[in-house]
Amino acid sequence: MLRWILGGRDAQGAVEKSAVLFIGEEQPKNCFTEMQVLKGHFDIVRFLVQIDDLRFASADDDGLVLIWNVETGDCLLELRGHTQQITAMMSYTLIRGGNVHTALITASSDRTLSLWDPDTGNRVQNVSDLQSSVKCLLVLDRLNVWLSGGNELCVWNRDFDLQCKTVHHSDAGISAMVEIPKNFIAAAIDKEIVIFKLNVSGSDIAVMAVRHLADHQDTIRSLIKINDRLFASGSHIGELILWDSVDWTIQAYELILWEEPVGDEVRLTNQKQIERSIQHMSSDGEIIVAAVGSGLYVYNVPMKSVVAYRKIAHDSNILHTMLQQDGQLMSCSEDGSVRIWELQDLPLTAEPASSGFFGMFGTFGRSSKQNSPPAKKLPAVPGLRSLELTGDLIGHSGAVQMFLSFKEKGLVTCSTDHLVIVWKDGELQSQLRSLALFQKLEDNQGL
Repeated sequence: MLRWILGGRDAQGAVEKSAVLFIGEEQPKNCFTEMQVLKGHFDIVRFLVQIDDLRFASADDDGLVLIWNVETGDCLLELRGHTQQITAMMSYTLIRGGNVHTALITASSDRTLSLWDPDTGNRVQNVSDLQSSVKCLLVLDRLNVWLSGGNELCVWNRDFDLQCKTVHHSDAGISAMVEIPKNFIAAAIDKEIVIFKLNVSGSDIAVMAVRHLADHQDTIRSLIKINDRLFASGSHIGELILWDSVDWTIQAYELILWEEPVGDEVRLTNQKQIERSIQHMSSDGEIIVAAVGSGLYVYNVPMKSVVAYRKIAHDSNILHTMLQQDGQLMSCSEDGSVRIWELQDLPLTAEPASSGFFGMFGTFGRSSKQNSPPAKKLPAVPGLRSLELTGDLIGHSGAVQMFLSFKEKGLVTCSTDHLVIVWKDGELQSQLRSLALFQKLEDNQGL
């Protein structure tokens, strides 16, 4: 049991036996040595949203939303009302009667949007006449509104009143949105990024599309804000584009290219595309971590170059990534694992990499985007680092969809196995239990 909790497992195949992927039981840099399994869902759990310092919500494919206490693991409330899969969820803060209050918004395949009070579990508002299901949600605190994206972009006020909406988009719909300066929104719609402008006049708001950025060659899978100056998008065929948030020009373009097959090695085109697909990205404002197939790629934004990568970081596609402090990052995968990585500086006297280290990653200008061959050797790259596996959390029996960090209170993961797991710092938990015991003895006068 301890071996399972600490992440140890026997090698299960050729890939598992690789020193890159197998870490074993001794994981001194992995603090997550305790786990608490939370049961309550009966279908795939895809979404986790933090409500406050102690509570979070989880949502599954049967439409159920549960509110949990991260410290105790208690299920506080069940939110029932949706009849189909939850497709998006977010929390937002509003002020009522001079008090700060956090609400929860959920969207479902049943084409409804619901506003919940996480303190009582009541469904405060419900909209059921949508033209399509909502795929993404975005809060604009500055304008005191929030947005829903599906086959149309809708703008709502804090009272759940529809302010305006756009015309019908393609059947693919809006899959992701980010806020950019001066009341603009960047939205991913199939292969395009559409720039929308919110025109605010008093209490009236209008939205309109002002630019279509058609520079991707395939479906956009990830769209994130890097900082106030830049946002990034990643596509199904491994294109990573950095965009200027003000004039929407391309600042950098990266294309992930596998090394060419050798001899009789033949790969199907669709298999290569799946391997190159950018499923998820996260950023701290200077570094982007991209989940590309089963690999991880670390991109330095100021340097406009890839500084570390693992072509095979998991046994299956990576679904979610997160940057942490002190050069650490985390990833979770369809293989059921959650892994902790550390960016480490390479020794100055050592060769930074073999000639094939970045053989699959090419950097091109826009004019040579489709025709440039993959780079075969890596020249001297300032800031080149290694990505070392320092922790492997094995607890789920199905694909881990995402995770949520409560810092010292723990890490929350959800999966297709219908479970939610809270991973905790074992040493810290032991100290807290000792303090609680001493306090109890003192209260009972040592008895």
